[in-house]
Parts: sequence; C-alpha cells; structure tokens
Amino acid sequence: MHDLPPLVDMDLRLVRSFAVLAHHRHFGRAAEALHSTQPALSRQISRLEQQVGVRLLERSSRGTVLTEAGKVFESFALDMLRSASNALAQTRAVESPSRITIGYITNIIVTPAVRALRRLYPEAEVHTQHLTCDRPPSALLQGDVDVVLGRLPLPLEGLEVSVLYDEPRVVLVPADHRLAGKESVTIDDIVDEPLPRTLDPAWNAFWRMEPRSDGKPAPDGPLIDDLEDRIESVAAGESLAVVPASPYLNRLRPDVTSVPLHGVEPSHVVIATRAQESSHLVRAFETLARTYLPVGGPRNPSGSSRPSPAMQ
Repeated sequence: MHDLPPLVDMDLRLVRSFAVLAHHRHFGRAAEALHSTQPALSRQISRLEQQVGVRLLERSSRGTVLTEAGKVFESFALDMLRSASNALAQTRAVESPSRITIGYITNIIVTPAVRALRRLYPEAEVHTQHLTCDRPPSALLQGDVDVVLGRLPLPLEGLEVSVLYDEPRVVLVPADHRLAGKESVTIDDIVDEPLPRTLDPAWNAFWRMEPRSDGKPAPDGPLIDDLEDRIESVAAGESLAVVPASPYLNRLRPDVTSVPLHGVEPSHVVIATRAQESSHLVRAFETLARTYLPVGGPRNPSGSSRPSPAMQ
C-alpha cells in the first residue's frame, strides 16, 4: 500500500469561495458571483484562514489584496478544486457509463446531434441542460454536465475545447433606431453607442470589441449576462448589443431588429469537455456534433474543427 499523505482538514466550499474572491479582488462582486452576501463571504474566508493557519488577504483602500501566502495558496486552490471535480466526474462516469448530460447556452441548437446520439445508443440516458453564458467551465469541472456547446471566449484551463463552426456577429438595435434597416454597419457606426458589459474582461473585450483603434472603450451600457436581458435593454433604448447572427433573432419581438456587423472577427461556437475525458458517449457526441450542428455556419469538409486564434 502506498504511503498516504497526512490528513488535512480543509473545506472545499471555503476554498472555492477564496478562489472566486481572489479572481474578483472585490468582496461585493465575489459575493454576487457566489450568490451569497458580503458578511457570509467574510466569515467563510476567516474560517479558511483558521484552517490554513495564515492570513490570505488584506482589505485596503485599493480593495482586496492577496498576501504573499494568499498568492501561493491561490494556485493550489485552483488545482484542488479541479482535482476534486475531475475525481467526482470520472468516478460517476465509471458507475454510470451509459449516461450523459449535454450542456448548451442560449441560441445554440443541439437537438439534431442529441437525437442522433439517442438513435445510436438507445439504451443510454441522454439528458440536456441549458446553461447561462458564464456557466460552461464550472458546470463541466464540477461534473454537472459532461460536454458543453458554448462560445468563445471562455476559460480553457482543465478543458479540451475545439471550434465547431463560426457565426457572423450582428448588432441588435431598436426597430426605430437610425441604423435599423441598413444592409450592414461597422464599428465606426456604433462607436458612440453604449453596449452591455459583464464582470468578465475577456467577454467585454470580444463582444464590446475593446480596445478600439482609438484606444477608447465602448460607452458603458447596463451590467448584463443573459441574452434575453440584453434584448430587453435594446428594446428599452438603454443600449445596443452585439450578438451572434441567428435566423431566430428577428422573430423574437417586433421592436428589435438585427443589422450585420462587418469588419470584426466572427463568433466561434465550440464544443468543450473535461481534459482527458474518456467517456465513449462524450466522444460519440463530439463526432455527431461536428456532423449535425453547423447550422448556419460553414462545415469543415474534413469533419474536424478548425482551431481559433483565440484558443492558441
């Protein structure tokens, strides 16, 4: 029997709270991301520091600052969370090899590939789960889903990600907006228009197209994560929104329309799994997704995905 490492009494829930706080460097934003409150998060960090035995962070006029010990613990915290999530997911896969949960985000149609998988493996339990745009990485690493159809940008650590197809981007505008009905627009046409933002810098850079050629950011619109909320913001005249092109957009409501946006990188639809994923159902779904899912996007004749510059 291999020598066991010494017993460590550490609550992974507290470790996750610390990791989220270390990412945001702000108690308010971290508490919001954790669906908690600032006092509750503060108590969790205090308990973790008691378990670790050192101070991990300090509050200052500049916000939340990691101590030197906190910086060291941050990298190990992420490793611990990934290892625990992978262990749980892989163990469940061994016990239930004929079960798969397929995650997808708004405005990506997975039905054709799901139907094909059910025909190919009629004995398998095939489930689908809708995810908000910020959920694919955590849903995978925590074992809530086994494979995800989403869009770049997203964090890649601990995941295998490949591009299925590309979609042009369009600008959503109110039906009575000055740009409504135009054949196309460029960034110059919307340079002074507010655009929604999120807490994710990578999302803001891609969907708000920052930094611009003049070095200035896009005017700030409301803080929004969900596509439906973005559409409502456009209809209310609070902002415009840049989104992937879809034949369904102009059917959503009569007071919002889309205009093609030229001169920008397209949106990349990706399939993501946990690194070293071994499930035969996941691998089968990946193959079927490349065959059935490029709806409205270019299909690679070789059947394999084309790597995106954003992933290199």
